[in-house]
Amino acid sequence: MTDPTETKSREEAARERKPRYKASLNLPKTRFAMRANLHQNEPQSVLRWQRIDVYARLQEARRDAPPFVFHDGPPYANGSIHVGHLLNKVLKDLVVRSRSMAGMRCPYVPGWDCHGLPIEHRVMTGLLESGKLEKLEGLAEDTRRMAVRRECARYATRFKDLQAAQFQRLMTLADYDHPYLTMAREYEQSVLEVFADLIDQGLVYRDLKPVHWSVANETALAEAELEYYDRDDPSIFVWFDASDPRAVAKSFAADMDVDAAEGIGFLIWTTTPWTLPANLLIAVGGQADYSLARLDGRLSVVATALVPKVAESRGIAPSAVEVLGSAKGRDLVGLRYLHPLIDPLVADGADKPFRIVAADHVTLDDGTGLVHTAPGHGAEDYMTGLAEGAAIYCPVRDDGTYDETVPEWLRGRSIWDANPEIVERLRNSGHLYHHQTFRHSYPHDWRSKTPVIFRATEQWFVAVDRPLRRDPRSLRAAALAAVDQGIRFVPSWGRSRLRGMLEARPDWCLSRQRAWGLPIPAFRTEAGEIFLTAASVRAIARVVGNQGSDAWFERTPAELLADYRAADDPEAPPDLDPATLTKLHDIFDVWFESGSSWNAVIRKRDLGYPTDLYLEGSDQHRGWFQLSLLPALGVTGISPFRTLLTHGFIVDKDSRKMSKSIGNTLEVDELLKEFGADVCRWWVSSLAYENDIKVDHNFFQLAGESYRKVRNTLRFLLSNLADFDPQQTAEPPPPESIDAWALSCAADLRRRVFAAWEAFDFRQSHLLLFDFCNDTLSAIYLDTVKDRLYCDRPDSPRRRRTQRAMYETALLLCDLLAPILPHTADEAYRSLTGVEDDLHTVHLRVAHQIRVDAHPGWERALESRDSVLKALEDAKERGIENKLDAGVTIPDPERALVPFLADLPDLFGVSRVGLDATATSIVVGDLRSEPRCERSWRRDESVRLRRDGGFLSDRDADAVG
Repeated sequence: MTDPTETKSREEAARERKPRYKASLNLPKTRFAMRANLHQNEPQSVLRWQRIDVYARLQEARRDAPPFVFHDGPPYANGSIHVGHLLNKVLKDLVVRSRSMAGMRCPYVPGWDCHGLPIEHRVMTGLLESGKLEKLEGLAEDTRRMAVRRECARYATRFKDLQAAQFQRLMTLADYDHPYLTMAREYEQSVLEVFADLIDQGLVYRDLKPVHWSVANETALAEAELEYYDRDDPSIFVWFDASDPRAVAKSFAADMDVDAAEGIGFLIWTTTPWTLPANLLIAVGGQADYSLARLDGRLSVVATALVPKVAESRGIAPSAVEVLGSAKGRDLVGLRYLHPLIDPLVADGADKPFRIVAADHVTLDDGTGLVHTAPGHGAEDYMTGLAEGAAIYCPVRDDGTYDETVPEWLRGRSIWDANPEIVERLRNSGHLYHHQTFRHSYPHDWRSKTPVIFRATEQWFVAVDRPLRRDPRSLRAAALAAVDQGIRFVPSWGRSRLRGMLEARPDWCLSRQRAWGLPIPAFRTEAGEIFLTAASVRAIARVVGNQGSDAWFERTPAELLADYRAADDPEAPPDLDPATLTKLHDIFDVWFESGSSWNAVIRKRDLGYPTDLYLEGSDQHRGWFQLSLLPALGVTGISPFRTLLTHGFIVDKDSRKMSKSIGNTLEVDELLKEFGADVCRWWVSSLAYENDIKVDHNFFQLAGESYRKVRNTLRFLLSNLADFDPQQTAEPPPPESIDAWALSCAADLRRRVFAAWEAFDFRQSHLLLFDFCNDTLSAIYLDTVKDRLYCDRPDSPRRRRTQRAMYETALLLCDLLAPILPHTADEAYRSLTGVEDDLHTVHLRVAHQIRVDAHPGWERALESRDSVLKALEDAKERGIENKLDAGVTIPDPERALVPFLADLPDLFGVSRVGLDATATSIVVGDLRSEPRCERSWRRDESVRLRRDGGFLSDRDADAVG
């Protein structure tokens, strides 16, 4: 029996030796801090990258590499960036950096959309508040416009500079020294050249036709400038009295005494009472069936299929409706009616308006089957009016008030204010059958958020259904063919979305009635004709390229056309005298400007047309994607992009749209201050971006916790490489070693991350990297090798081999993390290599390649690890709390684990491992009665008393010396 005093003295001696043994350990050491302090340290990295011009150096380094051409859709230069910008710009940067890290040349020019109504509106508001607007009103038109334009240019420049700084704070990699601005003169010239080419193809025309009109901003709008919101509007059924009831009755073969009848009404339905003063026609379906029915005591013409629904709207049972006759719609064509609000002698004369016509667009889904038609206030109405020779009558002015052609009681009234008054007049005159309020989705101006109207004005259009001069196909047909065959969509549903929008879109309204934009260079001759040809546009494009678009307002027509030769232009009118021309003042739709960026940036800078990728939010199927595709096809015949990638919108955790009025917004500056850009980027990379993305402050906290796990893995790697010289030659690790297995996992990680990058699946790359750090490295490999790292002799072959594997793994991790975590990856890379030179950065590298042969049986060894760990957990019931107090014997009937025996104790975290070909289950042995190494705590067979009085294993004794 051991003497207690002897045991006590031995333990005291061990405690005395502990500091000396601890000092002999290879303890971790690194300058890569546990706390990242991203908010303080990231700006220093940004400044260093700017100082050495990483973007330019990277382009030079990849000069001869395979290209990947990626084009930036321009954000609007208006205000500070929001979380939507964070999502969009980081996703784009993941593309740029991952393609570069994969060894490709990825030029990326950032851009800004600088023209347009929002900036002009802000500027006009400021001028009004400062009292300057009243002074401007007294100036000549061109002078006033120039004053507004100068203020707008200053405003756009200020916010472009602000956003550029914010995007760089997000650590995005782009040519910020040479961005593109839609207000830059060279850009404007390129837009006009696209316009001239479309004129050459016969696609540009000017016409009086209804377009979406913003009453609030007094300008035409395109489809891409509309947003749809629910709105309450009146829904009314109105009788239009037949001017000849006998003729109507005859059409229905009705057996009735017309003379004694109370009259017959054509019953129409509308949700826009304000358009009734502009009514000229009623349309029916030529093949549809119509009934002459008594409704509410009055004879009414209604589509047969809709009689029950119309009756029920007034609470009348369908069985109580008396039907006196039936007719086809074609039998009603030519019948006349009396307008309940205005005199029949309107604009076009009494011989044409106020009659029944047939039209293909009439449906029997809702209403009455008789469609109130105002050719000046609807696309289908307009086409019907053209077909019938009716006037394109529009009595509504720019500001949404009625002009002098309407009844006196409406003149000068707002159309919205007139709605209830019109309804009341119809009720009082006995022409109102039914009135109710209903909620429906209605188009609004995307900037002012106010409802828009259809209003006929003279505008410039690009035709989408005319054949091109060089191609029998139309723009629509060419675009649909490109969507079906030539473009890759990520996600795939983008194809059907874009196709549907192209199928339904009207001709593109190009013109706007504002000051801040690129002028459409059209003139009016003394004879009142419009003068604009491809050659004249190109001549003015050259002027704009030299002087900017302000020249349109500052130069006379003769000066603008000084370089134009009418004699060389077959489209010029005879005897054209530029001195007699008058400038028009429409400007281009800003979407045409941004939609011409493929020419102004990609082609003009010779970056490589077409581009490999456009990446924007899913709303750009109706915006930038579509409106880049159409002009590019018109000019080049080729889609400007090979791939379209779309992401969803940012919403709050309850799926509500982010809004300051709701109070659910997150400020990007505050997120950067609290979490740092790397954590924000780590969050973006974790998203399944195909659908709308929920965001909450808590989500960034979770991203921060996940980021710290990755950072701690990097720190462990770096801290155990402090005494490692990567320049030393080393033999490759034996295939059966844990180091070979770890390196093979790293090589597989590179392959799979590259595949995710290729598929733009950044969430997959995020998960692969996190799982590799958290599971493959931290939970398995680094846990396995930490004993040899701490306790082996510093220069032991086994420790150096492990360090070599860790170094290569750390190098690869820095490379693969660099697209997502630019600062952290660069910080780790500089710490890993120990180079202080500013030019030394991970962002000029191509991802490290690892070549290793690993034994295929490692999978079996890892499977056994899971079983052993479970057995060790069960052994705690027998008091074996510390795994190093255990030895395990494992069944190995096929001797599959023999090659890995040397690493199995470390893999399992035990002191000894035995393999038994005859065993049927894992046996955990209790080694607590055997001596324990006072340095490594292991209880292997070599532990014995040493000359210094301590118990050490052979390995630890050798390390202590």
